Amino acid sequence: MPALHRIAVLALEGVAPFELGMPSRVFGNARAADGSALYEVTVCTADGLPVATDAGFTVAVAAGPEALAAADTVIVPPTHAMPGLLRGEPLPEPLLDALAAIRPGTRIVSICTGSEVLAAAGLLDGRPATTHWVHAPEFQRAFPRVKLDEDVLFVDDGDLLTSAGVAAGIDLCLYLVRADHGTAVANRAARLCVVPPWRDGGQAQYIDRPVPEPTVATTTATRAWALERLAQPLTLAELAAHARMSLRTFTRRFRDEVGMTPVQWLTGQRLDLARQLLESSDLPVDLVAHRCGFGSANSLRQHMRAALGISPIAYRRTFRPALVEA
Repeated sequence: MPALHRIAVLALEGVAPFELGMPSRVFGNARAADGSALYEVTVCTADGLPVATDAGFTVAVAAGPEALAAADTVIVPPTHAMPGLLRGEPLPEPLLDALAAIRPGTRIVSICTGSEVLAAAGLLDGRPATTHWVHAPEFQRAFPRVKLDEDVLFVDDGDLLTSAGVAAGIDLCLYLVRADHGTAVANRAARLCVVPPWRDGGQAQYIDRPVPEPTVATTTATRAWALERLAQPLTLAELAAHARMSLRTFTRRFRDEVGMTPVQWLTGQRLDLARQLLESSDLPVDLVAHRCGFGSANSLRQHMRAALGISPIAYRRTFRPALVEA
């Protein structure tokens, strides 16, 4: 049996309890086919001492900075006790020392404004990242070297991953489970947590804006209709016609609701279906491509390389190494 993937969750003074417990719940529900655990989650602090949460109670942790040094993945939840970071104040020395103990190559993840801690430590300099949209303007002023994208739910930059506010941390944790162990494991973990395994769009759909009148039509039904017809060469005109809108109105409303264009959304849905089929079936790649609406194996290959940096065959071998492609 392979060794458990070790995750250290760093609890900071003023930590938000919901986000602190989130990794234990999501990764704890990620199980192999025989029911065995795939992750070992340890909550730690920079000095091994208890920390006060922002909810009025204190958390006694199981470990100190040694957990960071031993971890394969380090997760930094948000804290509301360090507002000075956005004004250029440095991190406390004990925290800097603890972060310095993280081994090179360790996967480092932030949830919500935990990104401020990573940025203040210089870990995000020159790297793409995101944070809660409310804090984005201050974040950009405080950390101009970070390539901030405030419109997405999370950013994967290899060994550094950042998420937007609260529930986006669940999205990112499930994304990591999917990347590590495949769609089936991630989907089961999501079902046990009673959350969707994947959410469309980005933060644009959550930013304050006037609420439309209840009588205004939405694109929800058309998205559901399209999901049942991914194998077909759906056009923008067909989608707009189904929604009974003009092309311009449909495109604008779709972006407002989903945070991306209809074409981007369709491509993402087709890629998700392709990944599921590559992981769970022995269908030839060209048939997978046709069932997902890409038309040809070459088209699927190009889209997967652009989105994931890997070919369909290489992706399948990651999850089904014993399968020989026909």
